Amino acid sequence: MASIVQNDEDTDNRGQVWILDQKLDQPMEEEAKRLRNMDKEKKFSAIMILQLAFQSLGVVYGDLGTSPLYVFYNTFPDKIEDPEDLIGALSLIIYSLSLVPLLKYVFIVCRANDNGQGGTFALYSLLCRHANIMIIPNQDQTDEELTTYSRSIFPEKSFAARTKRWLEENAFKKTALLVLVLIGSCMVIGDGILTPAISVLSAVGGINVGHPMISNDVVVLVAVAILVGLFSMQHYGTDRVGWLFAPIVLIWFFLIGGIGIFNIWRYDSSVLKAFSPVYIYRYFKRGGKDSWTSLGGIMLSITGTEALFADLSHFPVASIQIAFTVIVFPCLLLAYSGQAAYLLKNPKCVGGAFYHSIPDKIYWPVFLVATAAAVVASQATISATFSLVKQALALGCFPRVKVIHTSKKFRNQIYIPDINWILMILCIAVTVGFKNQTQIGNASGTAVVIVMLVTTLLMTLIMILVWRCHWTIVLIFTGLSLVVECTYFSAVLLKVNQGGWVPLVIAAAFFIIMYAWHYGTAKRYEFEVHSKVSMAWILGLGPSLGLVRVPGIGLVYTELASGVPNIFSHFVTNLPAIHSVLVFVCVKYLPVHMVPEEERFLVKRIGPKNFHMFRCVARYGYQDLHKKDHQFEKKLFDNLLLFVRFESLMEGSSDSELSSLDGEEIDQSGNNNGNTCHSNAGNAVSSEDSIVIFNSSLLANNTIRSYSQASSQIETDELEFLTACRDVGVVHILGNTVVKARRDSGLYKRIAVDYIYAFLRKICRENSVIFNVPQESLLNVGQIMYV
Repeated sequence: MASIVQNDEDTDNRGQVWILDQKLDQPMEEEAKRLRNMDKEKKFSAIMILQLAFQSLGVVYGDLGTSPLYVFYNTFPDKIEDPEDLIGALSLIIYSLSLVPLLKYVFIVCRANDNGQGGTFALYSLLCRHANIMIIPNQDQTDEELTTYSRSIFPEKSFAARTKRWLEENAFKKTALLVLVLIGSCMVIGDGILTPAISVLSAVGGINVGHPMISNDVVVLVAVAILVGLFSMQHYGTDRVGWLFAPIVLIWFFLIGGIGIFNIWRYDSSVLKAFSPVYIYRYFKRGGKDSWTSLGGIMLSITGTEALFADLSHFPVASIQIAFTVIVFPCLLLAYSGQAAYLLKNPKCVGGAFYHSIPDKIYWPVFLVATAAAVVASQATISATFSLVKQALALGCFPRVKVIHTSKKFRNQIYIPDINWILMILCIAVTVGFKNQTQIGNASGTAVVIVMLVTTLLMTLIMILVWRCHWTIVLIFTGLSLVVECTYFSAVLLKVNQGGWVPLVIAAAFFIIMYAWHYGTAKRYEFEVHSKVSMAWILGLGPSLGLVRVPGIGLVYTELASGVPNIFSHFVTNLPAIHSVLVFVCVKYLPVHMVPEEERFLVKRIGPKNFHMFRCVARYGYQDLHKKDHQFEKKLFDNLLLFVRFESLMEGSSDSELSSLDGEEIDQSGNNNGNTCHSNAGNAVSSEDSIVIFNSSLLANNTIRSYSQASSQIETDELEFLTACRDVGVVHILGNTVVKARRDSGLYKRIAVDYIYAFLRKICRENSVIFNVPQESLLNVGQIMYV
């Protein structure tokens, strides 16, 4: 377990940074390395990759796989007037699948993952590490030294450096980028509602094909029952659901591929000429505006692609690529070609084209598999929504909700009960409200194309700032992507009044929630920064802080990573006593996927030693899991004791004495100029002139101890004092802050802060629940904050 120890800037202006890395023995060090590289080792396991590729079929590709159920019907809702139109539409489907899911997402966008994490928020986190664009500036220099905090350094005059400066130059651009990310994220949530509705409704609609006498209301009722069952299964987790669903999807892909081959052979093999892009040109030339409008239906052939990237956190990139190129892509091409071959001979059967094209002998088995596959298709967008909300929650863009990690093997597989039931209610409402797949299809197409446009714009910045691609490559990628996606976008806009408004309304509601929460959080942080207590005021209170110091430890939770929060002054002016030891605890999230346990805590001292005041900053990534409170408390206290031990050692030993003992390791570090460094070989302690690295076993060395007999006694006394205070009891002090807009605020700000943000604060989970604080040890300090 490692601890980063840094003098608080309010007590020492020399900027000393001490980095400690406690290694008890070599076997434990090797075990820590093994655990730290566990994810990397998994990537090199061929068996694991194949297993996850199989499992990804049930989680990632269900949505793409069930598109053949409804694409041709939504493309030609009335009838097929000319067989050449069918060939043109098939050609558009073939090249859409090739350009968007295969080329753009599977082979390019998936490479832009943030250490295996996908989705719009993962792209945003990646950008935040390479440019100072976060609205809440709670990061400092030590955060950039984390092993998971990878970033690039640009030449001053490079295109990347100019782009970085352009993004950072004003707050408007930072806000605009955040708004863009929120829009894309809200559209993914909207698609998570629409995809289960259209997939299940289209599959169950096969009952009408086999038995026309069954009314549509019965179909809707069956679809609702299946949706309730689907969302009720989510608490089992992606791992179990994936193993359950993957065989179904695999059978489904083999069935639609096999049926496609059969139909091509039986009806008309001339449909294969659709692989020539010439028929796309003829399609638009012949159909004009009608052909353009039909793009809204063709767009449905690539729905689920956005979930592919958002679900990346559940599976390695290699498994996603293998599953798509080997199974998904060829089977989809065969399925669409087979349907087109059938429709060339039976153009009046475009309604329910998939079920009409199935050979009679296998109709009902295929119907059952199709219904099961439609249920699986919903899993992709549901899992993507869970991942996205977890990332938004960590980055301060979503109210606090309960997040359950469902797998011990795969840390990124999660379940969020509140979101699950909200999705279920909205999904059922859409299904019952529309009762047909055409309008739901229009709505789904609108959501998907907007997500793709947002991803393209973010990818442009990723290619410039992270990959540092030449501007011509960036221009080619962005230009081709925008041409395809803007074409589809213009088509779906024509169908806004035919159901396309649904995702816009859903996304608008979630956008208001997410932006209002982030706005209130940012304003609260700004207030705390500007109203933090000065060190001069603390020193003026004296060692007793002007109060009775009672035995025990007080953990004061704050959002500030530096300085003394305003809540402390509010506390001491209203209560007559305070604990003998005070620790200001700041839990903050960084734009990284995870923070290693050995780099979790940053410990500082506030004021003189006889004040017994400390700060502990606990750093988390957006995929990290909070441990139980007693584990968090134990680790915090262990790091606090480690801090006291090394601080005493540093005060009792001169730099020259330590250097003479371990000078060789200074040379090995290659860093003796006062900069912060990490070393796996031992512990590092910095002074204002140099960083000295030594092994923690030297703590037991009599030579070191001989230099600091006096400080050793002081250290022992303080360690005993801290331990005694801990034995007395630990009290968790949380601020129960009421945020209100100032009287001179504008109308929009008052609505956002006084109504929306205040309402969200009331219904979201309390901080005490998030930190698992026992009620008997909780002390809430209320105050009103005007922003």
